Amino acid sequence: MRSWQAAAASDQRTQALTELIGHLGSPRFGPAVLDGLQELLPAASWSVYRLGMRPALFLSASRGVPDTTRDCWRAYLSGPHRSDRSFARAAGATERAPLLCHLTADEVPEEHRTKVYEAHGVAERVSVAQTQDDGGVFAVNFYRHGHQRAFSDAALDSFGALAPALLALVRKHMALSPPYRASAADASVHDMEGRLRSLCPALTERERAVCVRLLQGMTQHGIASDLGLALPTVKTYRNRAFARLGIHFRNELFARVLSA
Repeated sequence: MRSWQAAAASDQRTQALTELIGHLGSPRFGPAVLDGLQELLPAASWSVYRLGMRPALFLSASRGVPDTTRDCWRAYLSGPHRSDRSFARAAGATERAPLLCHLTADEVPEEHRTKVYEAHGVAERVSVAQTQDDGGVFAVNFYRHGHQRAFSDAALDSFGALAPALLALVRKHMALSPPYRASAADASVHDMEGRLRSLCPALTERERAVCVRLLQGMTQHGIASDLGLALPTVKTYRNRAFARLGIHFRNELFARVLSA
């Protein structure tokens, strides 16, 4: 029989991944990713989302700045997502190979830059994205904010080397975490509409449509644009739906639908 001590992590990348494995399935996973990658990729926030027919924000966190990641997501869905071509290659890919993406605020369309980047102090993004079976895109994103130095070539190289493993770790974390399993499983429009019908048969078709889009993270302005309605009309449908459901806030809508 042979026995020996395990060698220490050979480099920062291996050590960072080893530490993150210990946080899989834990509520600390989001902050731990930012903390663990600081020496390699000094980002101030990060997010995990899906784009396509079923947009959903699964995970986000910030470090050293106010956490506005969910506000960014809502602003993104209010219109800028329609002109965002940064994931076009991933969306059109026939194979499942991850796609790396790096861009600065100056490189995105004006509406996107104004509503998302400038409004929330974001200056730069790196992402690893992968196409899904339904044609949507699953993306893991890291953001540099305006008070930070630009990502160095070394940081971008480290991200490129870590990206496939990070993608796998995020998917495993979501598989181990009931809230993310529920979000991923129930995010389709059909499922959400079915749950709303079961919860409250009295909801009208328009009231359900507004609620589904709220569950997808869209703002009321975005819903108005998507459904071709005036903003006051969207607010009326929302208020009527919430009254029928006996709730007052969006987070209560999430809780009711995901627990149905």
